[in-house]
Amino acid sequence: MLRYKLSLFTIILLIFLTGCQEKPKKSAQDNEHGAIKTDTVKKQKQDTMGSKDTLPANVKVEDTIVLNDDNAIPFFFEYNKKHKENKVRISTKYGDIIIELFRETPYHRSNFIYLTKKGYFNDTYFHRVVKDFIIQGGNSDSRETSRKRNKIGRYLLPPDTKKGFKHDRGVISMPSSDEVDNPHKLASPYEFFIVVQSPGAYHLDSNYTAFGRVIQGMDVVDKISELPTDGREWPHESVRMKVEIIE
Repeated sequence: MLRYKLSLFTIILLIFLTGCQEKPKKSAQDNEHGAIKTDTVKKQKQDTMGSKDTLPANVKVEDTIVLNDDNAIPFFFEYNKKHKENKVRISTKYGDIIIELFRETPYHRSNFIYLTKKGYFNDTYFHRVVKDFIIQGGNSDSRETSRKRNKIGRYLLPPDTKKGFKHDRGVISMPSSDEVDNPHKLASPYEFFIVVQSPGAYHLDSNYTAFGRVIQGMDVVDKISELPTDGREWPHESVRMKVEIIE
């Protein structure tokens, strides 16, 4: 009987001591605030990319996204799958220039189509003319152009120079950014130039991405290239453009 009482007392004592032990603390992953923080980071990343899950069904990603150096390439990778247009018309007071964009340079083609659909190029100028070399467009000194750029985003595109395209006369290419720290010749996505030089400006091949060519209206390009310019190579006569997709 005494042995039975001692055993019962031992069991009760063990139960009491077990209940008094300190419970293990939650890890950072188990912590409620930690989980919310992780989810917030993930959601912020999705929102930056314009995740479909965070948008109403009738709103497209490209209508809301603000592009930057982190999300531009993933965005244009997906954009290239859905938007196959590759012919555009550049309308000027001197006539129309029809451009065919190369599918082999998908990021640059998609960028140009995207900006065209956003209406970015409309009311910008051929703002730089170098006789017998190039005409360059996509910029202006208006606040509206700056507003459009801020709304679309700040980003650069990596060069894509190994697809075999050369800077022949009539080729459309993308200038590198004028940022001081740009050793890899990352391209300014808002501007483009058309080669006037004959038979071509081949010294540009290794540094700039040829992503299309003029298939109609080279006479218009030549007219613009003959315009007199100031010391900044800006034509005295403003050549405004409108850009629209043909197919």
